[in-house]
Amino acid sequence: MAFKRSEKNDARSGAVPIPVKIVVAGGYAVGKTTFVGSISEIEPLTTEASLTSHSQGVDIAGEAAKTSTTVAMDFGRISLGDDLILYLFGTPGQNRFQFMWDDLVRGAIGAVVVVDTSRLEDCFAAVDYFESAGIPFVVAINAFFGRIHHGMEDVREALAIPHDVPMMVTDARDRASTKATLLELVQHALTRASAGV
Repeated sequence: MAFKRSEKNDARSGAVPIPVKIVVAGGYAVGKTTFVGSISEIEPLTTEASLTSHSQGVDIAGEAAKTSTTVAMDFGRISLGDDLILYLFGTPGQNRFQFMWDDLVRGAIGAVVVVDTSRLEDCFAAVDYFESAGIPFVVAINAFFGRIHHGMEDVREALAIPHDVPMMVTDARDRASTKATLLELVQHALTRASAGV
């Protein structure tokens, strides 16, 4: 079977966009699904399941407004210009689903670790995972309701984030904010790759 290149690609000097895989990770209810959904140019694929009484004591308490949770992954896509397509894979936040992370991360150029400063301890597992795997990552402090509970350097110190790892405040609901975070990650991954790290 012969395949014909689309006219859209032909109009762009014959270049085919480069696909890039990015993981969006972090603790439970930090805004990963919202992050993927706010930037995706396609309807995001989510694997949300309703929270039930069985999740009490297993998932985080005190999140009364949260009625569903990711149980496998979130998936979205964004094109950056004509030559780069980012495929976003959001991880589930509960520790009991971390066995899936190796599969979700395979082939990724890097990760965004979304942090809720009111529950920093929930992000230790994600930071540790990417550090030990040697995968480039950035830390995105999600400004819930426009505020953060701790300053950027306090968060860096509390999470023991090396100074060469970019950190930024983001609003997971805002497309421009999440785009800036993704661009920072791509730049960080390229810098590390060119340095041979």
